[in-house]
Amino acid sequence: MKFNYRFPVVRGVQAGREYYIGMVPLNMLEKIFPADDEYVLPEYRAQRKLNEARIPEIRKYIINNPDSYVFSALAASIDGKFQFISSEIEDGDTGILEVDMGAKILINDGQHRKAAILEAIKENPEIENETISVVFYQDLGLARSQQMFTDLNKHAVKTSNSIAELYDSRDALAVVTRKVIAEIPFFNEYVDKERDNLGKYSSALFTLNTFYTANKRILKRNNCNDDFYLFLKDFWKYIAMYMTPWIELEKKEISKKELREQYIATQAVVIQAFGRIGAYLFENYDYDKIEQYVKKIEKINWKRNSDDWRLRVIRNNGRMINNANAILLAGNIIKKYLDLPLTDDELTAEQKFNDIR
Repeated sequence: MKFNYRFPVVRGVQAGREYYIGMVPLNMLEKIFPADDEYVLPEYRAQRKLNEARIPEIRKYIINNPDSYVFSALAASIDGKFQFISSEIEDGDTGILEVDMGAKILINDGQHRKAAILEAIKENPEIENETISVVFYQDLGLARSQQMFTDLNKHAVKTSNSIAELYDSRDALAVVTRKVIAEIPFFNEYVDKERDNLGKYSSALFTLNTFYTANKRILKRNNCNDDFYLFLKDFWKYIAMYMTPWIELEKKEISKKELREQYIATQAVVIQAFGRIGAYLFENYDYDKIEQYVKKIEKINWKRNSDDWRLRVIRNNGRMINNANAILLAGNIIKKYLDLPLTDDELTAEQKFNDIR
């Protein structure tokens, strides 16, 4: 007696070859797809080695969002006998894909999704009868399977951090960041909400991801609640209100080109330094005192040629320094003008900086 897997599928054609799209119950994934052999050399595998560290994050996503999780299709190659039996309805491209149980079905793309789904089922068995779409291809040998893996991953367009934060409704910090940006006119006009990197002639001055990252510095381990939102709104509002170069831009006293080339006020390192300032104010001061401190940034010279920034965030050749130490040292200068005390780690960094300067 011959035993087969039977999948209701839709048949399609790509590059002159047939492929089949079917819905597979989640509890069937372990039976259909064999476990990866951890000891096979890379050149003899059709997939990268499973990264165990990625599985808990994906599993947590499924468990925490049982009513709204979503996955793209798995891609798999059938190494063995199979046949498509058309239902002969309309154009004949719907039907049943019969796959010999002795055939190997190998995942070309989606091994981490599969592994995480199996772990999620152990924690929440109710999802086991839900389905995931699988695109089946005929296995044409190792070289073809390796090329499929390369094509599926190499030509995928990675989503920018900014646009992910723009669309993410589950991340409370992303939601709050978007809300604050939208409510402060200067930022709403000059923050690019899609890109992580701005071109030389971009109409924007900042990216959404820059502010999201700065707000994460402020939040630390605190709750992203209404109090935090109100703090952020006031904090960034006052920075926009008292940042002299930004005010000059608004008054058309300088151009965006001049702002970018002659000042550091739009650089990510400065926004992150403000994140450090915000974190200190959030933890140590009442909200009604924010403005009296933040307004003191009016006294700061934000020009690139200011001695305040040399070797802190500007190299001798005029290029920006963008690292954690530069953020800390820039924050120290801002704190000095705001009459805020330095923490122990800031004092240590300042001493090291003065020793080598």
